[in-house]
Order: sequence, then C-alpha cells, then structure tokens
Amino acid sequence: MSWLAAASTTESTQQAIGYPTLFVLVLLGALVPVVPTGALVSTAAVVAFHQTAPFALAMVFVTASLAAFLGDVTLYWLGRRGMGSRNGSRWLEAIRSRAPEERLERAQAKLAEHGVAVLVVSRLVPAGRLPVMLACLLAKWPMRRFARGNLPACLAWAVTYQLIGILGGSLFPEPWQGVVAAVALTLLISVVPGLWRRVRAAR
Repeated sequence: MSWLAAASTTESTQQAIGYPTLFVLVLLGALVPVVPTGALVSTAAVVAFHQTAPFALAMVFVTASLAAFLGDVTLYWLGRRGMGSRNGSRWLEAIRSRAPEERLERAQAKLAEHGVAVLVVSRLVPAGRLPVMLACLLAKWPMRRFARGNLPACLAWAVTYQLIGILGGSLFPEPWQGVVAAVALTLLISVVPGLWRRVRAAR
C-alpha cells in the first residue's frame, strides 16, 4: 500500500506543477510563436495517459485549449491596437514578419470565401495560424467575431495534439518512450508541409 500512496503523491505533485506550467507555456507560445505548443500538449497527454487520476486527460484538454484561446485573443487584440495606432505595434509587426506575402494572399482569399471555417483549419496547419489571423486583422473583423471562430479552432487543435500524445502513450509501456514518440511525431507534422512546399516550388 505504501507504493500506492507514494505514486499518488507523485501524481498530485506533477499535476500541481504540470497544469499551470502547461497553461503558461501554451499561452506564451500563442503570443510569441517560437514555443512548440503542439509538442507540449502531446507530451502532457502522454504523462496524463499513464496516470491513475480519472480526469488527467480532461484537464490537459481544458488547460491547453483555454491557454491557446486566451493567447490568440490577446494577440489579436494587440494586433488591432497596432493597426489603430499611428506608429503600429511590435505585436503586429511580429505577426507580419511570420506571414509571408504569398501565404497572406492565400489566407485572405480563403477567408473571404469560407469565413470562420478557415480559422479552424489554420490552427491545425503548421504555420497557418498567423497568416489567417493577419488576414482577419486586415479584413477588420471585430474581436467578437474572431473569438467566436477561434474557440472551435483551439478546441480542435487541443484534441488533435492530445490524440497524438495518447497514441504515443498507448504504444509504449514507459512514459518517456511515449514522450519521445509524441514529440517526434509532432515535429514531423510541422516539418513535412514546409518540405512539400519547397519541393513543389523547386519543380
């Protein structure tokens, strides 16, 4: 019985530290798009999969989707402020610098044609979020409309990367093995589209 108590204490400690850390890192990754937030969610899902707590996976989902939503909405609000100010905003410039002109034009065309549905897809496509967000800014979407479309996008994003983590956790008996598999898979997903675009451009 002592090992059960020790395991329970360890899990409680992991949860007390892990969920706030996941929230902060995903929120930061939404504001400063250099943090691999998808890999973080998959890793957290692997750890939760191997825990005995009944709601561990649900907590990962709620934490990740809420942090992503708040981060996106905050970045959009900062972008709107930048467009409304005379000197612009460093947040708006950060969005522009990561949205190549060609991808921005495609995002604007798709946004005009499909509307809110493009937000959902952009969250699932590597490097697709910022061009679509900038397209929304240029189209002068109000905050309420952006937030309403971004909520299902963040939910779909959290589910997708959590499923990747669950897959990694189910394939291996040790959590660290599942973490390695989940991180490798998320990195592969993020790299392949870029490589495919380069191959098509070279042709």
